[in-house]
Amino acid sequence: MQARLDARKYAAELLGSLLFFTIGYLSVGAFHASATPVAGLLVVPFSFGFGLLAAIFAFGHISGGHYNPAVTIAMVLDRRTNPLDAVGYIAAQVIGALAAGAVVIVAVGQDAVKQGITAPGTGVTDTGAIVIETIMTAAFIAVILAATKRVPSLAALAIPLALVAIHFGTATLSGASVNPARSIGSAVMGGDVSKLWIYIVAPIIGAVLGWVAWRVVDGGAETRPAEQPAAEQLR
Repeated sequence: MQARLDARKYAAELLGSLLFFTIGYLSVGAFHASATPVAGLLVVPFSFGFGLLAAIFAFGHISGGHYNPAVTIAMVLDRRTNPLDAVGYIAAQVIGALAAGAVVIVAVGQDAVKQGITAPGTGVTDTGAIVIETIMTAAFIAVILAATKRVPSLAALAIPLALVAIHFGTATLSGASVNPARSIGSAVMGGDVSKLWIYIVAPIIGAVLGWVAWRVVDGGAETRPAEQPAAEQLR
């Protein structure tokens, strides 16, 4: 029974990642094909955010809806996911991202996937991209850890909206990855892995820093949800 349950969780991570990244990758291709590129600055952030929202509602109730190795690492650190499951989750996320890239290649062409490869923007160095991606991943992880534990009823909305905000702020600077699987899928299927190391190293560091910040500021499991009335917290 346990093995069957785990298989369902891994399948949910794979299918959720496939749905999430397919929507995101396609939006980048649509952005670059558009005659009005300014509109793409709205299309891409909302596509990744709403793609994550769709994946959370479709499969999140089965696996927890990580769809991101950085999230899985943070969940292991916070003891919400065991290390063995984490390996299965991360493998499923990467396979889902690669499959999403393959879908876009078949449907639109490899050039559309290439457009979605995360890389430092014009005037941004590799170091600058690492700093941006690390900080944004840490912030994203802190939002996820807090929302899922303290206000779970709003987590499915808070997390995608945080991703939208990150895209608005950093898409043209660092590529707004904050997700190694997202970058692996587009880099491998797009045929250019030269900058991929940035988007593997930075989110992993960011995941650890985000978890540390969450633990230091939140104070751990003994703290009560912020939505609980102050009067009840004094009892």
